[in-house]
Amino acid sequence: MRRLVGAIDQGTTSTRFMVFDHDGAVVASAQEEFEQIYPRPGWVEHDPAVILATVESVVTRALSRSGVAARDLVAVGITNQRETTVVWDRSTGAPLANAIVWQDTRTSRLCRELEGGHGMDRFRPVTGLPLATYFSGPKATWLLDHMDGLAEQAASGRAAMGTIDSWLLWNLTGGTAGGRHVTDVSNASRTMLMDLDSLTWSDELLAAMRIPRSMMAEIVPSIGRVGLGTGVLEGVPISAILGDQHAALFGQTCFLPGEAKNTYGTGCFLLMNTGETMVPSTHGLLTTIGYQIAGEAPVYALEGSVAIAGAVVQWLRDNLGMISTAGEVETLAASVEDNGDVYFVPAFSGLFAPHWRSDARGVITGLTRFSTRSHIARAALEAVAYQTREVLEAMQTDSGVTLRELRVDGGMVVNNLLMQFQADILDVPVVRPGMDETTVLGAAYGAGLAEGFWRDLDDLRSRWREADRWSPGMVTADREMLYARWRQALERSLDWVG
Repeated sequence: MRRLVGAIDQGTTSTRFMVFDHDGAVVASAQEEFEQIYPRPGWVEHDPAVILATVESVVTRALSRSGVAARDLVAVGITNQRETTVVWDRSTGAPLANAIVWQDTRTSRLCRELEGGHGMDRFRPVTGLPLATYFSGPKATWLLDHMDGLAEQAASGRAAMGTIDSWLLWNLTGGTAGGRHVTDVSNASRTMLMDLDSLTWSDELLAAMRIPRSMMAEIVPSIGRVGLGTGVLEGVPISAILGDQHAALFGQTCFLPGEAKNTYGTGCFLLMNTGETMVPSTHGLLTTIGYQIAGEAPVYALEGSVAIAGAVVQWLRDNLGMISTAGEVETLAASVEDNGDVYFVPAFSGLFAPHWRSDARGVITGLTRFSTRSHIARAALEAVAYQTREVLEAMQTDSGVTLRELRVDGGMVVNNLLMQFQADILDVPVVRPGMDETTVLGAAYGAGLAEGFWRDLDDLRSRWREADRWSPGMVTADREMLYARWRQALERSLDWVG
């Protein structure tokens, strides 16, 4: 019998299942994209049933292609897009509405109402989060207010609410036949409903958002067995749940305070481990749970969340037709020497950290007759790096830690032009590990650690390998001029939505 560990990576645009051996090498993999639903400007939805179907599909395909059986899996971990909110019927298992995705901005007015004259930081002392459309609590309130009959079902205990991890875990452990309704501390910390100190749902916040406690999942540690799989994972221990960015922090083995990683996916997410200490942010960042191993104290983190990173490349491909595949953007951007004074602020869903401005919208500035699609492509990639610099500056100010290097992962790190520009604009070395997709690896690490497949954190750390390094080479004057021009463009994106 083989001994392997699997991980489900349920992301914003696709679902993947990967199987790893004891050395962390990939044994099997399958991935599947799914539909993005845009009912109105600013609204983004997913069909929860479709998401569940993609999970079952990729697990089945990955195992069958590689000749791996479910019984060969010591454990499986789950990592997921965070903040996306699902409600379903406990008795039938059916979703009661489309999931509201983390990018969705429909709760903008509700968030302003919840400020109640106290400002966007009203709940920050309890949650570590500003009042923003990003988080799950207001999404649940919106659903309760607008979906016929949902409030009554919630009051009777029939309706369940959760983030994507809860929806998947409930279904994968039996669904209507005894599925576990749980979430881990990392995902719970993104709802704006959990007390960061006690790691429990806050009665004050549930009341403020009019959410019955009966809808809520049990909060458990990130790493530790939560149930046995059914169906495609029959009998397999499910032993880790980590929000995607927390999984990437774990997969990058950033186990010590001051260590940080940046993930370049649909959005861009920079997390710094702050150990067992909560570090309040005064510069627009989030205080969040990094992860918790069962029986141990939670590890906290500071996070800077950028809404649009890889999604801007998808936009160039799908909305403008400028490229046929995402990989073409680097060639197009590299065909010009510089951005031609073109700057792109991709505030399609407003701006997240450090601004938290839901009124912002995307702008492209500096266009002249000289400008080409190559300049726009280059400006789109550079926008990701500028946004990361904003977040890193805020993080270093909040934490008092100056980063010596930035570990990076996610789909965009294969773009060498972007990675070099990132190092240049930060004036910090950028390091890519041997395994680019550390999000799914982190979920596998967590599940394997819980079941004794890996011995301890030192065992995991010994497996991290550097693959590539980009060192800054831009002169200071050029770096600061480019960044100042970006800041000018950013100001022009504000106050667009009333």
